[in-house]
Amino acid sequence: MKAIVIGASSGLGLELAKQLAANKCHVACIARREDRLNELRTQFPEQIRTYKHDVKNYAEVETLFPKICKELDGLDLVIYCAGYMAPVTPNEFSTTKDLEMIDVNLKGAIAWLNEAAIRFQGTRSGTIIAIGSVAGDRGRQAQPAYNTSKAAIATYAESLRNRLSSSGVKVITVKPGPMDTEMTHGLGLSNMMSAKSAANKILGLIGKNGEFYLSPVHKAIFYIIKRIPSPVFRKLKI
Repeated sequence: MKAIVIGASSGLGLELAKQLAANKCHVACIARREDRLNELRTQFPEQIRTYKHDVKNYAEVETLFPKICKELDGLDLVIYCAGYMAPVTPNEFSTTKDLEMIDVNLKGAIAWLNEAAIRFQGTRSGTIIAIGSVAGDRGRQAQPAYNTSKAAIATYAESLRNRLSSSGVKVITVKPGPMDTEMTHGLGLSNMMSAKSAANKILGLIGKNGEFYLSPVHKAIFYIIKRIPSPVFRKLKI
């Protein structure tokens, strides 16, 4: 298998890259932190190629994507898991922070996954995995822009899935709950899933098509949460 993982220098992306490489997949790892990429490559020198790239530099993708496909000598899987959640206080409205979350979580994904869609539509095969979040299921008070970015990526992935279904391409939307990563460090959350466990569950979805929660508990909880009337939801402050 030949794969691209965007956002591979830490957290979920790092675990996905490691597990793919450990299973003899050839992986192109994309991230902006070159030192971490180099460390990853030393662990799997035969399986991993690394490419320094900031997902906010959308113009680079049109050139970088075909370069990677050529160097991998093919492509079967693209995973977009670059993500950013800025610290936002309850009464803070920061356009700078909000737009950066949209840039990383949504616009970067569109730039990469459009290229994947074009290629896979042509080859009539392949799998796209977009990492969303349960945070996108409702407009909760704590993180308006982060919630928006994750809701939008879920809708975008669903549209890709519908458009590419006749070509035999699989598009998987993953909705993890809280994970124990650098991004969630300091939030004081409990019972977080490890990135290693989440990566294992995500890779187990390859071959399927659709939207998936990683936890059956979250699937049940958010089935209910999505159906709470807005006035009630506001009072719950969840």
